[in-house]
Amino acid sequence: MNPTHTNLPPRAKSGGKGKKKPVPKKKSTWKSFFKFVLVVVLVAILAAAGVTGYLYLKGTEIIEKSGIDKPVAPGQSAKEKPITVLLLGTDHRPETGTYLTDVVMVATMHPDTNTSTLVSLPRDTLIELDGYKASKLNAYYPRFKAAYTAAEKKEPGSGIPAEEEMKVMMSKYLGVNIDYVTVIDFQGFRDVVDTFGGVDVNVQYNMCYRDTADGTDINLTAGPQKLDGKKALDYVRYRKTSDNCSPKTKGSSDFERNARQSEVLHSLLDKMKSLGGVAKVGSALDAVSDNMTTDFEQEQIRNLIATYYDMGKNDVNFMPVTGNWKSPYVYISSSELDAARQALQDELAGKHNAGTEETDADSEPAQ
Repeated sequence: MNPTHTNLPPRAKSGGKGKKKPVPKKKSTWKSFFKFVLVVVLVAILAAAGVTGYLYLKGTEIIEKSGIDKPVAPGQSAKEKPITVLLLGTDHRPETGTYLTDVVMVATMHPDTNTSTLVSLPRDTLIELDGYKASKLNAYYPRFKAAYTAAEKKEPGSGIPAEEEMKVMMSKYLGVNIDYVTVIDFQGFRDVVDTFGGVDVNVQYNMCYRDTADGTDINLTAGPQKLDGKKALDYVRYRKTSDNCSPKTKGSSDFERNARQSEVLHSLLDKMKSLGGVAKVGSALDAVSDNMTTDFEQEQIRNLIATYYDMGKNDVNFMPVTGNWKSPYVYISSSELDAARQALQDELAGKHNAGTEETDADSEPAQ
């Protein structure tokens, strides 16, 4: 399978407009923005937290470790043109070896308006796209990795890196040309939490889920507490209960999981801002870089930080695309998907849209 960039719209030119006046949004946009920034580049959060002096040297070391050592093509600097990034969060960890993508987001950013549009898709979305076998969205990345690995072993395979395959597929699906891709795994998340000595959260209800197949053993009790990296990951991952839990606990919706992710990231940010946290910033950056794959050039990462480090919560239009759950798939709302595609294209053209009001109702029930 060798997908190609077809039927993609031409890249919109920079609009040259000044920074627009922020428009107040709901808290959920701020939650998702934190998640986005942490995944793309933890350095940016730390810079906004006021520790740029400390990070000047250490941040440079991590950028050189994380980014690709090649120049940015002329005219392609994030300082002067809008870019689109595919963000993938995988379930990969040493005990499983799997690469299912539990988080799939596409973000467009425009330097003239200093704004961003962030589209997220449910992991169980049914993808029906010419040139691809119909499947859940979260299954494509591991499939592409397997094909690339086979080709490296001189067996039948694509010979194309999985990250590049995902960029091509998602470009076609969303109708925008994706410039970069960043992948972060569960181990990176756990390492960062442990580096800062855990996170303080308030577990709203008991959570129990056990799966001997992949070694998952979630067992959290309700109440305020400090969680280490492993338990913090359990907290944000929890989706459903299992029959081998007694008493059986209730399942969790995607909305509740997003709220828990935000809670953990806010706790991490508080640690980073503290005096003790500043001393551990280098280790946290190392943890992320060791468990992150990206095709950003080192120079482009610096361009991103210089251009978007002060992007605020009112500058991000978060668009979670929802749908209806009918086992084993989420069937995406066509109207929401069309609106998300248009919003991405508008952002690239320098026309930032204010986010729409989100509700607490979930189209996808807990599974």
